[in-house]
This record gives sequence, structure tokens and C-alpha cells, in this order.
Amino acid sequence: MNMAVTTAMGLALGVAAATAFYDWRRGEIPNWLTLPPIVAAPLAYGLAFGFELALHSLAAAFVSALVPYLLFRRGGMGGGDVKVFGALGAITGFDLLVGVEIQLGALVVAMTAACCSLAWKGALLRTLGNALAQAVNPLIPIRWRQGRCDALSTPVRMGGAIFVATGVLAAPHFVVAWSDL
Repeated sequence: MNMAVTTAMGLALGVAAATAFYDWRRGEIPNWLTLPPIVAAPLAYGLAFGFELALHSLAAAFVSALVPYLLFRRGGMGGGDVKVFGALGAITGFDLLVGVEIQLGALVVAMTAACCSLAWKGALLRTLGNALAQAVNPLIPIRWRQGRCDALSTPVRMGGAIFVATGVLAAPHFVVAWSDL
């Protein structure tokens, strides 16, 4: 199973690298890159390890795509990102939470990049103040509430962040596989 885990992490890293490339070049993630792994990974797990691991892969895809889907519905993330997280969850279906760990790592990398971009533009403190005001708005009287200020937000392409997070999580698997040779 150890070689299968290393292979799965290698495939996940390959999908993440292609995602980063297409997101960087075109600003979109093509369906032909994300949808086949969502279908093929559970089938491969089912053929190689049985029905239980196939269901595990499907559950990992669902769990990995759930929060990004909710963010997508609120306009906070693109649909391609949701499909990538689902695909990475399906590929790394040997462990239910690896896809969620990739997602969390990617969100931390993207948040760091957004804060650095805002700091470079000189708008970080105003943006953080606006975010704090939006968080406090439901708690204060209506007459004191501030309106939403979209001018201080910055879009971040998630492809590179997904690649970095996948690489960080895949590296230990590659080191262990290399040391076993």
C-alpha cells in the first residue's frame, strides 16, 4: 500500500502542477483536467483495493469539495477550484483528510499571498479594518453599520497555492519512498 500512496501523491502533484500552469496562463482550470480524476480515482481504488476504498475515495472527493463549494456559492472561489479540490480528494482517497489538508494549506498560502499583495499596494491595514467592521456589523445597531467596500479586496488565483500545498504534503511520502529504495 505504501507504493500506492506514493503513486497517488505523485498523481495529485501532477494534477496540481497542471492546475497551477493553466490557472497562471489562462485564469481558468479546464474540466478535462479535473473531471477525469474524480471518476477514474474511485474506479482505480475499487479495482486495486476493493469496493470499500472506492467508496472512501468518493467520500474524500465530497469532503474535499464541500467547503470550496460553499465558498463558490458565496462568490469567494471559482468553480474550477472546487473541482480541483474534489479531484485531489478523490486521488488521495487512501486517507479521507489528505484532500482537506491540501485545501487548508492552499487557503493559507493564498491568504498569505493576498496579504502580501495588499501590503505591497499599501492597502493591507484598510482592508483588515474593513474586514473587522464587516465582522462586527451584525452585532451593532443598524445606524452605525458600515457598508461593504469591495475596492479593498484583491482576487487571488488558487492554482499556485494548490500546487504549493500539494507539494508540501507530498514531499514526506516521496522522501520515505526514496529511503526505502
